[in-house]
Amino acid sequence: MKSTPREKLFRRKSRIRSRITGTAERPRLSVHRSLRHVRAQLIDDVKGVTIVSASDNDLEKNNAQKPVDTAKAVGKLLAEKAKGAKIERAVFDRGGRLYHGRVRAVAEGARRAGLQF
Repeated sequence: MKSTPREKLFRRKSRIRSRITGTAERPRLSVHRSLRHVRAQLIDDVKGVTIVSASDNDLEKNNAQKPVDTAKAVGKLLAEKAKGAKIERAVFDRGGRLYHGRVRAVAEGARRAGLQF
Protein backbone atom coordinates (compact mmCIF):
# COMPACT_ATOMS: atom_id res chain seq x y z
CA MET A 1 0.00 0.00 0.00
CA LYS A 2 1.37 3.37 -1.03
CA SER A 3 1.69 6.19 1.49
CA THR A 4 0.26 9.61 0.79
CA PRO A 5 2.47 12.70 1.07
CA ARG A 6 0.58 13.71 4.23
CA GLU A 7 1.31 10.33 5.85
CA LYS A 8 4.98 10.61 4.93
CA LEU A 9 5.11 14.10 6.47
CA PHE A 10 3.52 12.79 9.67
CA ARG A 11 6.07 9.94 9.89
CA ARG A 12 8.99 12.36 9.42
CA LYS A 13 7.53 14.74 11.99
CA SER A 14 7.08 11.92 14.53
CA ARG A 15 10.63 10.69 13.97
CA ILE A 16 12.04 14.17 14.56
CA ARG A 17 9.85 14.81 17.62
CA SER A 18 11.01 11.56 19.22
CA ARG A 19 14.54 12.96 19.31
CA ILE A 20 14.03 16.57 20.41
CA THR A 21 12.17 18.15 23.30
CA GLY A 22 12.00 21.67 24.64
CA THR A 23 12.49 22.80 28.21
CA ALA A 24 11.87 26.09 29.99
CA GLU A 25 15.55 27.07 29.60
CA ARG A 26 15.81 25.87 26.01
CA PRO A 27 12.36 25.62 24.37
CA ARG A 28 11.58 23.99 21.05
CA LEU A 29 11.19 26.40 18.12
CA SER A 30 8.46 24.76 16.06
CA VAL A 31 7.83 26.00 12.52
CA HIS A 32 4.58 25.38 10.69
CA ARG A 33 4.10 26.45 7.12
CA SER A 34 1.10 26.14 4.90
CA LEU A 35 0.60 27.35 1.36
CA ARG A 36 -0.36 30.82 2.58
CA HIS A 37 0.99 31.29 6.10
CA VAL A 38 4.04 30.75 8.29
CA ARG A 39 3.81 30.32 12.06
CA ALA A 40 6.52 29.75 14.65
CA GLN A 41 6.29 28.96 18.36
CA LEU A 42 8.61 28.44 21.29
CA ILE A 43 7.25 25.48 23.25
CA ASP A 44 8.11 24.11 26.68
CA ASP A 45 7.38 20.39 26.21
CA VAL A 46 7.88 19.58 29.89
CA LYS A 47 4.92 21.74 30.92
CA GLY A 48 3.16 21.49 27.56
CA VAL A 49 2.95 25.27 27.20
CA THR A 50 3.58 27.66 24.32
CA ILE A 51 5.84 30.41 25.66
CA VAL A 52 5.98 32.74 22.64
CA SER A 53 4.44 32.62 19.19
CA ALA A 54 4.65 34.64 16.00
CA SER A 55 2.84 34.49 12.70
CA ASP A 56 2.72 36.34 9.42
CA ASN A 57 -0.69 37.59 10.58
CA ASP A 58 1.13 39.55 13.31
CA LEU A 59 3.06 41.50 10.69
CA GLU A 60 1.87 44.45 8.68
CA LYS A 61 0.46 43.25 5.38
CA ASN A 62 2.72 43.92 2.43
CA ASN A 63 1.61 42.05 -0.67
CA ALA A 64 4.74 43.04 -2.58
CA GLN A 65 6.92 41.10 -0.14
CA LYS A 66 8.14 37.62 -1.16
CA PRO A 67 7.08 34.65 1.00
CA VAL A 68 10.69 33.98 2.05
CA ASP A 69 11.08 37.58 3.21
CA THR A 70 7.85 37.30 5.19
CA ALA A 71 9.12 34.11 6.84
CA LYS A 72 12.38 35.85 7.76
CA ALA A 73 10.37 38.66 9.37
CA VAL A 74 8.36 36.07 11.35
CA GLY A 75 11.63 34.59 12.68
CA LYS A 76 12.87 38.05 13.64
CA LEU A 77 9.58 38.86 15.41
CA LEU A 78 9.71 35.57 17.31
CA ALA A 79 13.28 36.24 18.46
CA GLU A 80 12.33 39.71 19.67
CA LYS A 81 9.39 38.30 21.65
CA ALA A 82 11.71 35.62 23.05
CA LYS A 83 14.12 38.29 24.29
CA GLY A 84 11.19 39.88 26.10
CA ALA A 85 10.52 36.51 27.76
CA LYS A 86 14.26 36.22 28.61
CA ILE A 87 14.92 33.29 26.29
CA GLU A 88 18.20 33.25 24.41
CA ARG A 89 18.54 29.62 23.26
CA ALA A 90 16.19 27.18 21.56
CA VAL A 91 16.06 23.80 19.82
CA PHE A 92 14.96 24.01 16.17
CA ASP A 93 12.10 21.77 15.01
CA ARG A 94 11.51 21.89 11.26
CA GLY A 95 8.25 19.96 11.56
CA GLY A 96 9.08 17.24 9.05
CA ARG A 97 9.76 19.73 6.26
CA LEU A 98 13.06 20.21 4.47
CA TYR A 99 15.40 22.85 5.88
CA HIS A 100 14.90 24.96 2.80
CA GLY A 101 12.92 27.99 1.65
CA ARG A 102 10.54 29.45 4.21
CA VAL A 103 11.54 27.05 7.00
CA ARG A 104 15.17 28.06 6.60
CA ALA A 105 14.18 31.75 6.39
CA VAL A 106 12.44 31.56 9.78
CA ALA A 107 15.61 30.07 11.29
CA GLU A 108 17.86 32.71 9.70
CA GLY A 109 15.60 35.55 10.81
CA ALA A 110 15.60 34.26 14.38
CA ARG A 111 19.38 33.83 14.36
CA ARG A 112 19.97 37.34 13.05
CA ALA A 113 17.76 38.75 15.79
CA GLY A 114 19.84 36.98 18.45
CA LEU A 115 18.20 33.61 19.15
CA GLN A 116 20.74 30.78 19.34
CA PHE A 117 20.19 27.17 18.28
